Amino acid sequence: MSKASEDKISFDKGRWQREQLAMTLLSSLNYRTGELTSYLHNIACGISDLIKVDWSVVTLCQEGFEKVLASSLDMGEGEHVYSLHGSVTGTVIENGKLLTVENSHKHPEYGHFPEGYCSYLGIPLRTAQGEVIGTICAFHEQPREFTKDEIQIIELFADRAATAIDHYHLYQQQCQFNQVLEAKVEQRTEELRVAQAQLVEQERLAAIGEFAAIIVHEIRNPLTTTIMGLKYSQKHLLSEAAQERLSLALGEASRLERLLSEILLYAKPQVLQLYEFDVNELINELLVTICEMPEALSRQIELIPASKAVKLLGDKDKIKQVFINIVRNACEAVSPGDVVKCEVDYSCADQVCIHVCNGGEPIPPEVLSKLTQPFFSTKSSGTGLGLAITKRIVNAHGGDLFIQSDVLGGTRVSVKLPVAN
Repeated sequence: MSKASEDKISFDKGRWQREQLAMTLLSSLNYRTGELTSYLHNIACGISDLIKVDWSVVTLCQEGFEKVLASSLDMGEGEHVYSLHGSVTGTVIENGKLLTVENSHKHPEYGHFPEGYCSYLGIPLRTAQGEVIGTICAFHEQPREFTKDEIQIIELFADRAATAIDHYHLYQQQCQFNQVLEAKVEQRTEELRVAQAQLVEQERLAAIGEFAAIIVHEIRNPLTTTIMGLKYSQKHLLSEAAQERLSLALGEASRLERLLSEILLYAKPQVLQLYEFDVNELINELLVTICEMPEALSRQIELIPASKAVKLLGDKDKIKQVFINIVRNACEAVSPGDVVKCEVDYSCADQVCIHVCNGGEPIPPEVLSKLTQPFFSTKSSGTGLGLAITKRIVNAHGGDLFIQSDVLGGTRVSVKLPVAN
């Protein structure tokens, strides 16, 4: 047998072995969604073993940069991102075609090479839609040719790598979409829960309102007669002991009358008469009324208005009631001579916040959380409906009521209301 025949048999045998190794390696690759790094690492190492090159990498190329996703050599910790400008890989991406360079020293026009490497094989990674998303690159320290068979083998690996990367990105997009969808579902579920709770509360209050109106009417009639009788007796009974008892009875009857009025006020729906008004002007008007209240005597009420006009769209009388209740409570919490501060904060463009602050004794946390609950009161003569009614009025205006209390800052009641557009 001639030398040429022996060489051909040896070449064919090496080619067959290489193809068998390639098929074995390709069939052993098992890509699972989310395990991209190890999959691409096996491809890079397989390429280096099959075509006997010193270094193989798989890169992702986007917006003028390449990111090494997998390498047959240890490149150290951290991400490895390089500019494509002027590089041999940049040439592959720009042309969208494979590139082989036998000797980089003879072909500088293809771009710069990694230091120490002379020959190069670069194959673009192309998705099913035809988009080039990266490369598989093989580098060798010595000049060498890349045969047609070697190129075909690497193209098979490039197809696998491109498919895996594309699927991974689709998987990531699907995960993000699922997260956004779950968040929207949770948000919508919460909105429905709140709406349902509001509907149940409205129905409950409507039922309470109807029941309360009947009960109050039935109680008020005999109560009015009782009060008239007590007042008549007070005018005609001269005994001091009897007068004391009558005064006590009249006081309790009056308290019961106030309670009935507040029950009706709390239970009935908040029907608002809306029109625009200026917050600073409203607070100034309120100060005149508030200063005449018995609770405000000897207290200093300080107003800090907003630096510019703030317009609200609301029910002015009900908003007045809100701040009369809040300031009255603040005055009751401090000693004569102390200051109650009202501050209008318009630092946000779409809402105004009115703070009422006092330096009285701090409210315990276990009490603070119950202050706006109906019929809860810390006052011996309180009905427990003042702040509950206040909160309902604020909420009906699309606002919020907050109460903070601590040793250093005292107690601050804040009412946030949307401004008029």
